[in-house]
Amino acid sequence: MRDRAAKRAVVIGAGFGGLALAIRLQRAGVKTTLVEKRDKPGGRAYVWNDQGFVFDAGPTVITDPGCLEELFEGTGSRLSDYVELLPVDPFYRLLWEDGRSFNYANDQAVLDTEIAKFNPADVEGYRRFHAYSEELFQEGYVKLGAVPFQSFWSMIKAAPELARLESWNSVHTMVSRYIKDPQLRQAFSFHTLLVGGDPFKTSSVYALIHALERRGGVWFAKGGTGALIAGLARFFTDLGGDLRLNAPVHSIDMADGRTTGVTLEGGEVIPADMVGSNADVVHTYERLLGHTPRGKAKAKSLKAKRFSMSLFVCHFGLKTPQPQLAHHSICFGPRYRDLIGEIFRGPTLPDDFSLYLHSPCATDPGMAPPGCSTHYVLSPVPHLGAADIDWEIEGPRYRDRILDYLEARYIPNLKRDLVTSRIFTPADFKGDLNAHLGSAFSLEPLLTQSAWFRTHNRDDRIPNLYVVGAGTHPGAGIPGVVGSAKATAGLMLEEGA
Repeated sequence: MRDRAAKRAVVIGAGFGGLALAIRLQRAGVKTTLVEKRDKPGGRAYVWNDQGFVFDAGPTVITDPGCLEELFEGTGSRLSDYVELLPVDPFYRLLWEDGRSFNYANDQAVLDTEIAKFNPADVEGYRRFHAYSEELFQEGYVKLGAVPFQSFWSMIKAAPELARLESWNSVHTMVSRYIKDPQLRQAFSFHTLLVGGDPFKTSSVYALIHALERRGGVWFAKGGTGALIAGLARFFTDLGGDLRLNAPVHSIDMADGRTTGVTLEGGEVIPADMVGSNADVVHTYERLLGHTPRGKAKAKSLKAKRFSMSLFVCHFGLKTPQPQLAHHSICFGPRYRDLIGEIFRGPTLPDDFSLYLHSPCATDPGMAPPGCSTHYVLSPVPHLGAADIDWEIEGPRYRDRILDYLEARYIPNLKRDLVTSRIFTPADFKGDLNAHLGSAFSLEPLLTQSAWFRTHNRDDRIPNLYVVGAGTHPGAGIPGVVGSAKATAGLMLEEGA
């Protein structure tokens, strides 16, 4: 087999997963071409600029910066050479309609005070929950977060410890074991929604997110998440990688049971010894490999699985600052369990909502013109398979409902001060990102769709085809997709050794 320097790889999709994979391959000496259908890298972390306002499409919560710093190891460069990360404090501010609020900070004394406002007895309960989250962090993230589960046996070996930690229970079930106040239970279980999971159904393994945040902090890239993406893309090209934008892939090419590269929609063929796909997993098999029996069969099996909810996002810029807002606000509506059930199961758009409000000028005033403020508000909504909604009609109506709600409760004179706005709906997730059913996070993070049960990092039938991103192990979120890149790169470098 040729040495790595003579090997060629193509990575499809320049989201966080694709960029991290391409960097690892290029860094190891594999000649790597990264192809992206849009005019900028980023995937879900796209960015728009409008009248001086910088609008991150998302994600905006950066945890475990160490997983990003690890991409630079052995190169003589550091993450800080390409982007500056700013600490976010508090991590989140949680808001309820009864006027109560909770500052979710990384200071234990502050947390104790905040918890005691709701229920003094839950201070000790929280400490026990935190210790439980730490155990999950060690078992589920440190030991298994970047391990490819290519065989059922590899998962069985991890099972005893995860069973000891009762991973069959949901996050909300385990939070409720330690914490009694209903609103605090919401405060410590909502995190699964950030990776596409229902806290009442998602495995308690995902409670490790709490320990991950407490250990590594919550950060924001100066200039926005788009600045982080731009920095990673520049690092990739500085390593000698080839980044091709406006280059949608038509097909993954095959010969003798192996991939031979990709063909772009314009007809250009890019030969490769191995291909990694950061595209949506269903799109990868149904569209890019739809000309093969393997592609058809795998797409059919994937489409039978459960997919995460979608998102409705409204970006807006105001001509006034909003100093009363934290960087990240979670605005809980009147319902929690029942609302989440309707978001995941449909069959219609719920009448009420809970919102995530992002106000980055609280940390980085440069995200808006002087004296102005940039925001986006996100509402979890059913994916297109759960609710048949015409978003071209419903989108503007839903935007107005949400902005009216924010104006009444959190942002006085919002409509008066509105300079610009834009929306991104489940239909856009499907159209712009090729996301199956418009799902925002790919496969739902259920226990029966995790580890070996998730799309494998290396295809079981095509030995030089690999998958990276939210649809494979370990799942969504920046640490998840960057961890998937580490697992996938390890397999690809074995191929190229």
